[in-house]
Amino acid sequence: MFGSIGFSELLVLFVLALLIFGPRKLPEIARSIGQAMREFKKAGEEVTRSLEEPVEEVREKLYQFEEEPPWKS
Repeated sequence: MFGSIGFSELLVLFVLALLIFGPRKLPEIARSIGQAMREFKKAGEEVTRSLEEPVEEVREKLYQFEEEPPWKS
């Protein structure tokens, strides 16, 4: 999930964030980051879905064309 960041690096980052923002602000910041990540993921899924629908339509038309070509009627 975090790539090559190990436990000790995460601990240092957490302590720095705690010192910079304080114990009261840190949960608010974490909550807003979580919401932003959820919205980003949701937007990415919508883009993927909007691109997959036209591809599926074209794919279905190609399969129909392969099964019954118009020149063999």
